[in-house]
Amino acid sequence: MANSQPLRIKTISQYHEVMGLPKPEHPLVSVVNMESIERSPVSASISLVFDFYSVSLKRNFNAKIKYGQEEYDFDEGVMFFIAPGQVFGIEARKGETVKRSGWMLLIHPDFLWHTPLAKTIKQYEYFDYSVHEALFLSEKEETTIIGIMHNIQQEYHSSIDKYSQNVIIAHLELLLTYAERFYQRQFITRKITNHKILDRMENILSEYFAGDMLLKKGLPTVQSIASELNVSPNYLSSLLKAWTGQSTQQHLHNKLIEKAKERLSTTELSVSEIAYELGFEHPQSFSKLFKTKTKLSPLEFRHSFN
Repeated sequence: MANSQPLRIKTISQYHEVMGLPKPEHPLVSVVNMESIERSPVSASISLVFDFYSVSLKRNFNAKIKYGQEEYDFDEGVMFFIAPGQVFGIEARKGETVKRSGWMLLIHPDFLWHTPLAKTIKQYEYFDYSVHEALFLSEKEETTIIGIMHNIQQEYHSSIDKYSQNVIIAHLELLLTYAERFYQRQFITRKITNHKILDRMENILSEYFAGDMLLKKGLPTVQSIASELNVSPNYLSSLLKAWTGQSTQQHLHNKLIEKAKERLSTTELSVSEIAYELGFEHPQSFSKLFKTKTKLSPLEFRHSFN
């Protein structure tokens, strides 16, 4: 994909103009039938960045999308989410014009001002997933999502009054909640793929904790583990929460505490020596984490074996 400067689309009105659509009926919210797009900036490849939220349900999209450093061919119905300021790319297949079907919901952050969703929307981790971690919907799930998008569209088509924003926000929150539910379903139904990811993570961590990597490099970060697994950090944490009830960071800390317990119970190394061995610059930080996890200080844990 070409390394050109991304095309920044700042407003929903600008998006409509670029895509050859009529002016939006609401400047901050729009539901787009992708079959109605008359033109597209995509001839060969292009990078885009929106200053608004995008929730897309795509079908029969004969192009590659690159997002989160991953490329994916969307030949079947999928749903994915892009937050403001995130760069993504579209690459037409060689010798083909980009064709698309499906629906896209565009929400400008200004629409969320003075509502609880302005803050809580950042808690939906799937806005930071990579493109190959898109949500694959069943026919029934797809019908549910499209129905909510149509309800949003119908609301801003009606006469706008003091209730309009609250009604649209309520539909949007419902859509995001359904998406979260469907992702949880996907974590369960894609057992083989997800087990492979978790097995690989356990192998990586076992090798890391078995050698002297902790001493050399310190505790691995969520980002470094996710990078080795070729998944986004938020997707990895969501997957772990679905299967274990713990985030990646909690899982890493638990591994660390297991190692600390082993060193405290089988060696005569001081607490400071064990802390340095486990990659801590300050023994106090190690002792604080250990007590938080076990309700005992490292020395109290050691003495419990005597």
